[in-house]
Amino acid sequence: MTLRLELVDSLKRLIKARGLTYADVAGRIDISEASVKRWFSQADMTLEKLEAICVAIGCDLQELLEFSRSEKPPVSELSEEQEEALVADPRLFLALYLAINRFSEDDVLSRYKFSKPEWTLLLTRLDRLGIIELQPMNKVRLRTARNFRWRAGGPIEQLFARQLLPEFFAQPFVDDDEKLLLLAGSVSAPTAALMKQRLEDLAREFDLLLARDTSLVASERTGVSLVLHAALAPERRST
Repeated sequence: MTLRLELVDSLKRLIKARGLTYADVAGRIDISEASVKRWFSQADMTLEKLEAICVAIGCDLQELLEFSRSEKPPVSELSEEQEEALVADPRLFLALYLAINRFSEDDVLSRYKFSKPEWTLLLTRLDRLGIIELQPMNKVRLRTARNFRWRAGGPIEQLFARQLLPEFFAQPFVDDDEKLLLLAGSVSAPTAALMKQRLEDLAREFDLLLARDTSLVASERTGVSLVLHAALAPERRST
């Protein structure tokens, strides 16, 4: 079997592993489900089509190749122990962020205050925690999904609520590349459910865009944060 055929076969399994259907993929790249099925039926699916489907499901060709080799879907949620280790060491947490976003070692060493031995040690710790697989020349294969979930009430979620969220909203949001919106009103239960679904769709789109740009060098990218929250609760009436 050629490499391209192996990737197509692995892509089918990865779509299934992520709980998606061909209809989901078709909707995300704005083509018909029949077209997606036709793509998969073609023995010579182009790299452009492979990449388009990868972006639609939130990965890239490198991640697909790693999945093809491992035959195991990436872990979607870290363990309590793994989260505790990340929260206890901000530099380790940063190293994971850089690995997930596919910063090359040269980019890391030129943009952050890590020496090569320090960077290697951090990657080694992530490898021992089972979060990444450290390969020769400090190459990294992720063992987690790029957008892994935080544990409900876990160490990362607690850190976010206790420290990161207040710091995030303490900034003034006045620059042209920043935006803060606060909207309020009354809606029906069906509309509230629709709003929640739209937020989830936006979060997936955000992740797809991040995945698409991981192939760019660090100098062509800029950090971006998105916080979504909808307080869908009954109105409180004053007496």
